[in-house]
Amino acid sequence: MQPAELSATEIVAAVRQGDLTAVRCTEAFLDRIARLDGSINAFLHVDREAALATAARIDERRRAGKPIGPLAGLPVAVKDALCTADQPTTCASKMLAGFRPPYDADTVARLRAADAVIVGKTNMDEFAMGGSNENSAFGPVHNPWDLARAPGGSSGGSAACVAADMAPVAIGSDTGGSIRQPAGLCGITGLKPTYGRVSRRGLVAFASSLDQIGPMARSAADCALVLETIAGHDPGDSTSLAADVPHYTELLDQPLAGLRIGRVPEHYAAGLDPEVRAGVDEAFAVFRTAGATIVDVELPHAKYGVPTYYLVAPCEASSNLARYDGAHYGVRAEPGKGVRAEPGKGVRAEPGKGVRAEPGKGVRADEFASPLVEMYCRSRGEGFGPEVKRRIMLGTYALSAGYYDAYYAKALKVRRLIRQDYLEAFERVDLIGGPVSATPAFRLGEKTGDPLAMYLVDLYTVATNLAGVGGISFPCGFTKGGLPIGFQLQGPALAEPTLLRAADRFQRLTDWHTRRPKACA
Repeated sequence: MQPAELSATEIVAAVRQGDLTAVRCTEAFLDRIARLDGSINAFLHVDREAALATAARIDERRRAGKPIGPLAGLPVAVKDALCTADQPTTCASKMLAGFRPPYDADTVARLRAADAVIVGKTNMDEFAMGGSNENSAFGPVHNPWDLARAPGGSSGGSAACVAADMAPVAIGSDTGGSIRQPAGLCGITGLKPTYGRVSRRGLVAFASSLDQIGPMARSAADCALVLETIAGHDPGDSTSLAADVPHYTELLDQPLAGLRIGRVPEHYAAGLDPEVRAGVDEAFAVFRTAGATIVDVELPHAKYGVPTYYLVAPCEASSNLARYDGAHYGVRAEPGKGVRAEPGKGVRAEPGKGVRAEPGKGVRADEFASPLVEMYCRSRGEGFGPEVKRRIMLGTYALSAGYYDAYYAKALKVRRLIRQDYLEAFERVDLIGGPVSATPAFRLGEKTGDPLAMYLVDLYTVATNLAGVGGISFPCGFTKGGLPIGFQLQGPALAEPTLLRAADRFQRLTDWHTRRPKACA
């Protein structure tokens, strides 16, 4: 029995029955990380000793006949945006280099309580801002299907580690597609739950009204298994929904007869890759075979999704990231030395020369008004990467006096129209289907010089977050060049049982989700 060949559901069953020890399972995945991650760069931190110690305690309890949790022995990788008390949490940024939180995120705490084994923290776009995982301060993640291509973002490390079988399950976060888009580009399954279904406590905030934590795995069945553990009300999160958590895994067997899936004509606009279109059309055909009815629906304001998102999200980011000033949180810069991490303290800035922008001349050394202002400016200037700075500046500008009504307030009104489109569509259909992204995985560096082109990779995913509904992506085919094609289903609030059931039925009728990258065999 090779653990890397087993699903998460099979691993949990094998450990519970004594056919596989948690230690052997954990060792197998840790060994794959050691062998493969040098070329993929999916992990920022791996604590082999702690993971094996956790696994040994689980085995000891099982042998003693004591109760073990529902995820006992299951190795899980966690996106580095979620706080972990025993491992660094950096959000892939120099700003948080060396930072160790004093507590676990609610999701991490639930995983530990269920006896999952946290094997490490995964790479990501800095502060979750990006669609390719090239914005990490610790280097880009490489797509296991083609190491010259991007895995998607911002949860690119989580997607890549599952695709390469370095972990059977990973946790990601989704602000505008950051679970679904990398899952689609890496050929795995990723679930973005309804806003508030999973607690955000302990998730380092990017855009608080959009962020949502969710599972990433090989299959919808494995996502259902993990969601049963991480979903639920958290009194420590004021946005957490006080709704009962269904037994998702027990609802997967229900047939799809009578299910109505919406098809959006706007999804077939110019720019959709022909091979992606063909894969999406074939996915709709599979659902018809399974008994579902395909109905054309309109989302007339979907075309405003990207500009609306890139106003709302940067405005919230500008506010959330204001705390990283070198005094309250984050690193402080030292004159002449740049940003330096101090474990448990962050980065320091000392009085000296700073930088000031002059029109047409870029930046030059100059005196600051005070040592405090200098420390703020140097710490933020050196601690944040270029994409984070870009989004903070966009948000700050849109929130400034004289522009708030013209930009941010207007974006909120359009957001409400987008949500209304979904509410009206879900009166006619149960789910909405379509592509995850317009193209398969693109080459690393292909879009980094054009921020707008990079933002457009979120074209089909951002509206889900703006509307607060749920979505799941899974592979529906491969291009002639061997790259995964992703299909997305979106559902109304708390429709995760239907999303998971539909995706699971599709995966019982196809084998796309079982394929593995040859380079990671």
